[in-house]
Amino acid sequence: MGRKRRTRSAASTSILEYGYILLGSTLVALAFNLFLLPNKVASGGVSGISTILNSLLGWEPAYVQWAFNIPLFIAGVLLLGKQFGIKTLVGTIFLPFVVFLSKDMEPATNNALLGSLFGGIGVGLGLGIVFRGKASTGGTDLAAQIVHKYTGISLGLCVALIDGLIVLTSALAFSLEAGMYALISLYVTSKTIDFIQVGFGRSKMALIVTKQEAAVREGIFKNIDRGVTKLQGTGGFTDDERPVLMCVVEQTEFTKLKQLVKDLDPSAFVIVADAAEVLGEGFNRA
Repeated sequence: MGRKRRTRSAASTSILEYGYILLGSTLVALAFNLFLLPNKVASGGVSGISTILNSLLGWEPAYVQWAFNIPLFIAGVLLLGKQFGIKTLVGTIFLPFVVFLSKDMEPATNNALLGSLFGGIGVGLGLGIVFRGKASTGGTDLAAQIVHKYTGISLGLCVALIDGLIVLTSALAFSLEAGMYALISLYVTSKTIDFIQVGFGRSKMALIVTKQEAAVREGIFKNIDRGVTKLQGTGGFTDDERPVLMCVVEQTEFTKLKQLVKDLDPSAFVIVADAAEVLGEGFNRA
């Protein structure tokens, strides 16, 4: 019975992940046709290459994307292994397919700035959803991984170099202004992906150095209902050992925490940092 339940759960998860891939790829394709392509915003990736070739040579963007994506996927499997799997192949093929189906849609705007902003949001939203499905849409990300493996250059730098080269090409092919719009779109895309991956909520992590450790810890338990992790610290000047309390709270609870510490120990030393994603009891579970 337990095995059947686990099998059913795994099947449901797999269906959901494929749903993410199809939905995310559709959003990327629509953002491309509605915002980026009409305004000649080549914001990196294979879609950026297809925008440049469409404008200069009249080549159909969907065909260009297939022509780059499929060989890159095959090269990725041969050179990097089979970890990409069928889900990445689905994204690699399906995204250009939707680009082809939606190619005759009217542009949402002919303003390049609006196109770069909303195109970046749409692409970031779509890619973030695809990543939730534990896949990718292939393209220059695979090229970056191949370059990373055989050159030792960091993966992040490889992605930045390839996207940067595409943006530079768009600036040379169209205009410097077009290149700047492409950079705006690329930045907005990366930030939107971050939001989709970690959520819009932000928590605060506080490190508290206090002589009233027991009182502060008890106050957090009773008045804020949050857990506390006790770390061991040593003063750099005095060499005295002091406990450091680490506590993570929601944004709305932070003011209450700050006031509580101030009331219990006005001389407490508090360091506060943003926590982009917190998993565990009292926060997100996945």
